[in-house]
Amino acid sequence: MSFPNIPNITPLISVTIGQTIPLLLSSIALEELALAHILNAEAEKSQFVLGTLDTAVTLSPGTVSLADLLAVNASVQRTLRDVIKKEMLLEFKFENVLDLIPLQSQ
Repeated sequence: MSFPNIPNITPLISVTIGQTIPLLLSSIALEELALAHILNAEAEKSQFVLGTLDTAVTLSPGTVSLADLLAVNASVQRTLRDVIKKEMLLEFKFENVLDLIPLQSQ
């Protein structure tokens, strides 16, 4: 028995810096959009627990204890901390992309 032949499937992609910059900016924008959705979900979680979420479906968190509020607060805080870290990385990525853009002569 012999080993199977695995074909070389490495694609040859040639992208110029001019084509790369919009792709990088788009990737940053999509990540920012995803983070915005996460922030919105965390805000809705807090509003639900506090009973201030305005929804078409009447949901009620029931009786909320102080321990419940503190647990939700800790959860939101952890998530926001992670979002802030991601925002910092995206800022660094954006600054690196800006360095790729040639300066325009005025």
